[in-house]
Amino acid sequence: QVQLVESGGGLVQAGGSLSLSCAASGLTFSSSALGWFRQAPGKEREFVAAISWSGGTYYAESVKGRFTISRDNAKNTVLLQMNNLKAEDTAVYSCAAGRYGAISPRSSDYRYWGQGTQVTVSS
Repeated sequence: QVQLVESGGGLVQAGGSLSLSCAASGLTFSSSALGWFRQAPGKEREFVAAISWSGGTYYAESVKGRFTISRDNAKNTVLLQMNNLKAEDTAVYSCAAGRYGAISPRSSDYRYWGQGTQVTVSS
């Protein structure tokens, strides 16, 4: 059974930083693309960042230069370091494991999803 469990969310002031972690089990982690998505209240889920099986990365324009995605294949973990947070970054952040090894910003290309962790940025 595949499980993705996020941690690290919380409340932070604008300009601050948070680091999210997603622990995966039950899948061939090293060959999977991984992504982070977020959903704010009343809005559709949106792509945040993705990392391929080989370490290539891709970011949404809204977070480029502020967020960094990385993976630790030894620990089956994907990380999202978020710096210079803004109020508009407030959302539930979920990690996802891709159907393929390549990067994709499309949620339909991800097969497994975590439950999400709340990030709240106060202005």
